[in-house]
Amino acid sequence: MTNTTGLRIGVVGAGSWGTTVASLCAANTSAIMLWARQPDLAASINLAHCNQVYLPDIALHHAVRASADLADVVGGAQVVMMAVPSHGFRDVLQQAATFMAPGVPIVSLTKGLERKTLLRMSQIVNEVTPGHPVAVLTGPNLAFEIASGQPAACVVAIDDQGVAAQLQEVLTSSTLRVYTNPDVVGCEIAGVVKNVIAIAAGMAFGMGFGDNSRATLITRGLAEMTRLAIALDGKALTLSGLAGMGDLIATCSSMKSRNTTVGLRLGHGESIDDILSSMSMVAEGVRSSPSVLELANRHGVEMPITEQVVAVCRDGVTAAEALTALMNRTLKSETL
Repeated sequence: MTNTTGLRIGVVGAGSWGTTVASLCAANTSAIMLWARQPDLAASINLAHCNQVYLPDIALHHAVRASADLADVVGGAQVVMMAVPSHGFRDVLQQAATFMAPGVPIVSLTKGLERKTLLRMSQIVNEVTPGHPVAVLTGPNLAFEIASGQPAACVVAIDDQGVAAQLQEVLTSSTLRVYTNPDVVGCEIAGVVKNVIAIAAGMAFGMGFGDNSRATLITRGLAEMTRLAIALDGKALTLSGLAGMGDLIATCSSMKSRNTTVGLRLGHGESIDDILSSMSMVAEGVRSSPSVLELANRHGVEMPITEQVVAVCRDGVTAAEALTALMNRTLKSETL
């Protein structure tokens, strides 16, 4: 067992998942700081021990302390966890890096790709903060359920066994079982692509289709994410585990998923602009889908479901037209 008592952890990003992780860690170490961009939110968390904006009515561990000052949160931290959306990840990390001690492990809680560079979040960490070990936390992580204490499991991906064991210990609780995996690439690609597939699954549900349609999208979506992960040197076994199939099932099956909800509303005929303007939280799959498709094209990987999600979310194709395009594809072997 690794002793994590007193380990200083800074969690950057007070959305639903960042807040949940901060509260989880607080049960195993007494020095947790959570960065909220809005000072009012930080003050509210400290006063009420609850994040009413992103996790309403969920009591947080009493040891969680929030601040809108990055220096307060990451200065002196022995582990930094990044829980900001992919489009702001680099900028916030660059700001935080000026306050970090050398060699502090950085954990990405973000499932996305940087739009301009197509880099995964771990690659951004390596680029912005060289010399810092980088890990990825992923899996079927619907924040509200985990924050509510429902039993679940997740994966810490890093190829450093010592850091992996430390993170595993600090994140584990009586209701959350944490596994380790050295395959950072496979875990990250799974986390990115599952959001795209969830939009497709939501569209099918919104169009009135049932379990057969969802199962088809999940299994063929798994094939897409596996092909891309392998092309980038990820491991096929990772995609059959919690980071891959586990996260894909949870996200595609839950109306708590922002990406599935976006797809549902697209299936009902709403426009993507209207949907996004009505949402307070980011649906990463909408932002990531063009990047995933571009990355796949670079590596010669066929991803027809992803292609149709991009067509709907970016190009104005209707959900019905996307379905027709998928069903009329050339017949193939399942194993190719």
